[in-house]
Amino acid sequence: MAELYGSDAYSPAEIARRIEAVGEAKARMAWLPLALLGVLAGVFIGLGAMLFVLVKSDPTLGFAASAVLGGLVFAVGLFMVVVAGAELFTGNNLIVMAWADGRVSTAQVLRNWAIVCVANFVGAAGLALLVWASGHTSLNGGAIGHKVVQFAVAKQELPFVTALLRGVLCNVLVCMAVWMAMGGRSVTDKAVAVVLPVMAFVAAGFEHSIANMYLMPLAMLLQLDGLTGHAAITWGGMLGNLLSVIFGNVLGGAVLVAGVYHVIYKRQPPN
Repeated sequence: MAELYGSDAYSPAEIARRIEAVGEAKARMAWLPLALLGVLAGVFIGLGAMLFVLVKSDPTLGFAASAVLGGLVFAVGLFMVVVAGAELFTGNNLIVMAWADGRVSTAQVLRNWAIVCVANFVGAAGLALLVWASGHTSLNGGAIGHKVVQFAVAKQELPFVTALLRGVLCNVLVCMAVWMAMGGRSVTDKAVAVVLPVMAFVAAGFEHSIANMYLMPLAMLLQLDGLTGHAAITWGGMLGNLLSVIFGNVLGGAVLVAGVYHVIYKRQPPN
C-alpha cells in the first residue's frame, strides 16, 4: 500500500506501526523521566499559548488575521514537543493504538496519562508563575494581561458539553499533527506537519487542556494584582473546564484518531 503514497515520507501504514511502537515505549517508561518530560511539555505548550496571547492582544489585527497568526505562533509549542522531545498528555492519547493491539495494559495507559497530565500542569502552571513574576503581562499597556483574563473567564463560563466538544475537535487536530510528524524524516518535515493542524485548531477556538493549564493559573495570578474581568477565575471554575476539556481531548485523540487508524491499519493489515 506504500506505493499509493509516493514520497520520501513514511506511508500511513508505516506511521501506524511507528506510533504503536512509540506508544509501547512511552507506556513502559520509568516514572521520573516520564514526569520530567511531562513538565517540559507543559512549559513548551505554555510558551505557545504565551505567544498566542501576544498576537491576540494587538487591536490592529482583524479577527481572522489574529486568529490565524495566533495559531501559527502557538504551533511552536507542539513543534518543540515533537522535535526536542517531551511527553504531552494530548499527544499520548495515541498510546491507545498499542493498547488496542494488546502490547500494553489498561493500567499502563492510565499510569502514563495520569503522570503526564499532572506533570503537564506543573510545567504549564510553573511557566505561568514565571511569566507573571517577569512582568510580561504588562506589555502593550497591559493589554496582554487583560486578554489573558478575558480568555480565562470565557473558558470558565463554557457549558460542559461545549467545552467537551471543542476538546474533541482540538485533539483530533493535535493528534493528526503528531501522526503526520511521525511520517517525516527531517526536522523540516515535522515542522510542516505540525504547523497547519495546530493553526487550524487554535484559529477555530477549540480547547486544548494543557494550554488552559497555563492560561487559567496565569489569570488567577493576575487577579492578585487586581486585574479582573466581569467574573473571577476560581479553582472550581478551572477544574470544571479542565475536566470537560480533558475528557473531550481523550475522545478526540484516543477514539477518533488512534481508534480509527487502528481499525484501518492494524485490525485489517494491508496486503
